[in-house]
Amino acid sequence: MQLKMWILSGTAIALWLTPMVALDKKVTWHKAIQGLSLGGAVACAIGAGNIARRLAEENEIEAMKARAIKEDTEDEIATEVYVSQKQRQQEAEAILGSGGATNTEEARKQLEAMYKADDEEVEVALATTTDTSLELAKALYGEVKEAMESGKSSTWIIENILKMKGRKFAEGKLNLQNLLNQFEGE
Repeated sequence: MQLKMWILSGTAIALWLTPMVALDKKVTWHKAIQGLSLGGAVACAIGAGNIARRLAEENEIEAMKARAIKEDTEDEIATEVYVSQKQRQQEAEAILGSGGATNTEEARKQLEAMYKADDEEVEVALATTTDTSLELAKALYGEVKEAMESGKSSTWIIENILKMKGRKFAEGKLNLQNLLNQFEGE
């Protein structure tokens, strides 16, 4: 399609210029040939314009399809993440609320074992926000303090120790500050 458009455009230009350059104006049939040539040039230009319009419409449709596919994929991923987080939250609440764990330390250990392979962010969140995992928070503070003493930046600590990158970075900064505030005096 594009090749045809370019050929028609080139032909239109050639037909437009040929009578002016190649024909002798003293010849009687010059005006007739010039008229036919210009008419052919206009026809070729109109054909090329129609093809260009069709190509533009097709490209617009393809772009809309690509955007729709991208948006569907993003929605799917967001839904999966939301469902996964809700499921983990329900499991954690079930363990903490069940009679199977006799004290909070056992509940913490069960949660730790369950989420260790899945998601280390849950441990960080529990360590910085709940009293049931004070030991975990102290261990985490020890790692943070050790990293700070070895010259690591707070960005490195948030991303590598607290495991909060990207969109969760701001939350990680708050968690780091809370952790430091909680154990700084000890």
